[in-house]
Amino acid sequence: MIRDMYWALLIPVAILVLFLYIRSLDKIIFLIAFFTPLAINLRDIEFGVGVSIPTEPLMAGVLALFCIKLIYDNNYDRNILKHPVTIVILLQLAWIFITSLTSQIPLVSFKFLIARLWFLVPFYFIGILLFKNTKNIRLFIWVYTIPLLGVIAYTTYNHYLYGFEEQAGHWVMEPFFNDHTAYGAILSLFIPIFIGFSFTKTHSKLTRFFSFIVLLVLIVALVLSFSRAAWVSLAAALMVYLVIVFKIKLKWIVVTLAFFASVFFLFQNEIWDRLEKNKQGSSANFIEHLQSISNVTTDDSNLERINRWQSAFRMFKEHPVFGFGPGTYQFEYAPYQHASEKTRISTNAGDKGNAHSEYIGPLAESGVLGFLGVVALLIFTITTGLRIYKKADSSEIKMLSLSITLGLITYFFHGTMNDFLDTDKASVPFWGFIAVLVAMDLFYVKKDLSTDPTESNSGKV
Repeated sequence: MIRDMYWALLIPVAILVLFLYIRSLDKIIFLIAFFTPLAINLRDIEFGVGVSIPTEPLMAGVLALFCIKLIYDNNYDRNILKHPVTIVILLQLAWIFITSLTSQIPLVSFKFLIARLWFLVPFYFIGILLFKNTKNIRLFIWVYTIPLLGVIAYTTYNHYLYGFEEQAGHWVMEPFFNDHTAYGAILSLFIPIFIGFSFTKTHSKLTRFFSFIVLLVLIVALVLSFSRAAWVSLAAALMVYLVIVFKIKLKWIVVTLAFFASVFFLFQNEIWDRLEKNKQGSSANFIEHLQSISNVTTDDSNLERINRWQSAFRMFKEHPVFGFGPGTYQFEYAPYQHASEKTRISTNAGDKGNAHSEYIGPLAESGVLGFLGVVALLIFTITTGLRIYKKADSSEIKMLSLSITLGLITYFFHGTMNDFLDTDKASVPFWGFIAVLVAMDLFYVKKDLSTDPTESNSGKV
């Protein structure tokens, strides 16, 4: 009886949410963004597929409504559909559908496809329409960040209770984040954006002050996350920033990369011998923890990544065209592990994550075209962001385009070592930020923003 009364209390909330779906879908998008850092993932559901509550059911509702409106109205902005980034995304979706048909476990693959759609529709296809208005861009960033600060406070307090130990830093963010790597990836994604907010004179002094406080909190949280991949991804973004600021030409970048590649191949035996001598494990000491990145001899985390990658490559060799099917890696890779490569944290149960790479995972699951789709998304997203930065007349748009592009670079780099786009925590800001770049490219480039061009484009959906 009491349980029934609790459920009854949700009826007014459900009515309010239904009203927003009908009258103000943009508020639903922001509501989802707000709850994403706070959402709890329910695991141990059939086929290992989790559901994030309350965000993913809300996204599924947006997806359903969008499909209905698309069928009846058929008036979606075709300029958005013609944008190179959108074309890449649509081709990715088409290939995911095809490889779901050929999948070893079709049910898992079609669940993967539906989940990708309910991430993309609210935060990319609808997001672009919302972000016609720059106020909505700033609102989206703050709406995600404010609850994230709450998660940081919760995590830091838990970490404090354990004396800020390195091992405790791996799980004190639960249940909001599964582990420290996902937590670190999101922190590094937002740091470039708040650097931009803190030092852009178009914002008021009060806004810059609060942005700087948030920036300091994000940096401290990143250090305490003990996520080496997140630290390195931020360093990669810094390198790109220096390339942009000093206007280093592409040919010199290519020459430099070719030089280091040549050095590696010429001295690869010596390099591997050196790496094998590194016994430094994970540590609470910042320098020692960084040194452990190159430990491929005793560090279980590094060795397990190599194990997963090697398994993925063997899977790719067996099914190079269609792969094993989207989302199936964790259920299929066990037989492709070699005993000599397994670690103390290896498993055959398919319950400890995926390929640990946004690039190698699709290679095993969707073949060579799945891999090329991710690379194409990276290239067209980054080039779009840099083009906006170069051509925009408004200092605010320049700041936003550069900081968001650098934030996405942290994730694209982080994606070489981990993959989180099957979660709402990463997908909401990732696809949302790409939508921001496309919206700015379509609606703001080569426009004088001394007067707000959104007066005729309110950004309402």
